[in-house]
Amino acid sequence: MGAVSGVWAPERRALTTGLVLTITLVAFESLAVATILPDVEADLGGLSLYGWVFSAFFLGSLVGVVVAGQTTDHRGPAAAYLLGLGLFVGGLVLGGLAPSMFVLVVARAVQGFGAGAVPATAYATIGRAYPEAIRPRVFAILSTAWVVPGLLGPGAAGAISHAVGWRWVFLGLVPLSLVAGLIAYRPLRALAVEDGVRAASRLGPALRVAIGAGLVLGGITADRFVVAVPLVAAGAMVGVRPFLSLVPPGTVRAAPGLPAAVLVRGVLTFAFFGADAYIPLAITSARGATTLYAGLALTVSAVFWTAGSWFQERLVNRVGPRRFVGAGHLVMLAGIGGAALILWDAVPLWVVVVAWAIAGFGIGMSYAPISLTVLREAPPGQEGTATAGMQLTDLLGVSLGTGFGGAAVGLGDTLGWGPTPGIGIAWGMAAAAALAGAVIARRLPGASTSRDPVLVT
Repeated sequence: MGAVSGVWAPERRALTTGLVLTITLVAFESLAVATILPDVEADLGGLSLYGWVFSAFFLGSLVGVVVAGQTTDHRGPAAAYLLGLGLFVGGLVLGGLAPSMFVLVVARAVQGFGAGAVPATAYATIGRAYPEAIRPRVFAILSTAWVVPGLLGPGAAGAISHAVGWRWVFLGLVPLSLVAGLIAYRPLRALAVEDGVRAASRLGPALRVAIGAGLVLGGITADRFVVAVPLVAAGAMVGVRPFLSLVPPGTVRAAPGLPAAVLVRGVLTFAFFGADAYIPLAITSARGATTLYAGLALTVSAVFWTAGSWFQERLVNRVGPRRFVGAGHLVMLAGIGGAALILWDAVPLWVVVVAWAIAGFGIGMSYAPISLTVLREAPPGQEGTATAGMQLTDLLGVSLGTGFGGAAVGLGDTLGWGPTPGIGIAWGMAAAAALAGAVIARRLPGASTSRDPVLVT
């Protein structure tokens, strides 16, 4: 049984540091924009484009993960990382200097491309630069990189916007991003390009998926049925076939191994974020509590997500991803069910904080083991393409989960039901997805029969 040096060993220290810093900065920017956007709108106007500031980032990320995955396989992770970081920084500069809301939307699309490319490169790099025995710990560390931005990011962004203006929330990240890039680039450049299978460019299919997703999002959030149906139908016609070309064959039928892992990632994010997005609305609108209570529930959930990730790090190599992912979905299902109890006025509000902590722990248990499975099952030299397919379903799960939930809430409002029934329907869809994920998880690999190397920290 051989010895394996740890994540922070001298030969990996710079790479780990650079990846963690970059992910932290991407996370901060992602979480900060929602805080400062009212200030941006007050300065630039363009209220009609308010929602597209978020949608453009998501659609850009869809394209970024696919292009970065293929670039990593064919030109190496350093090239893909530079592409992603360069676009992220360029988007920050453009956003910080934006003279109108339309330009800010364009900047957010560019940032999204870079923000999608960076994690895609990081995932593929983990498959090449870190032995299998320590990959669970790497994913746990990257999960922790979201905690500080989650706890401090919104408050810091608000303070910066108040003190020196919202533009510095964008521009202030530029030098920090360059420092992170300098740290990560050299060890990334040292990684050899694998002899991956050459394939046609995936940029075109990725763009069509993004356009299709945009049409579907527009459709399910449209106020009028006569507009919604054609948009959703057009989105499906544009996006489904290219989506199938970007994920492993057998993904939609949950074929055992890699296809099931790619599919269950999207189901997981649909379930969690399809409920998470409406936790604040349930607390404030359905129960009349303050946003401080809503923030507490989301913050505790983020902390427990990280706790679940560290929990899986210690056991997943022995227990296997199948049990962890299945159990994580069921834990998340329990959290969604517990949160739904607050829709009754007799239930005390502290229940939602406990319930959403449970849901956060459940997704923390499941998220990283799916990534580990994809890296383990990916053909040599195609780690970038495989992880890009996983992240594509990840992003679509987030978008469709929040989108369908929003459609349910909007329908309830249109029919005069008030917020509670719509939120209940949204959480019912999320719960159904969590149950489906537990079933799909049965098609993932079990525990490895090989003896794990000794980890030397």
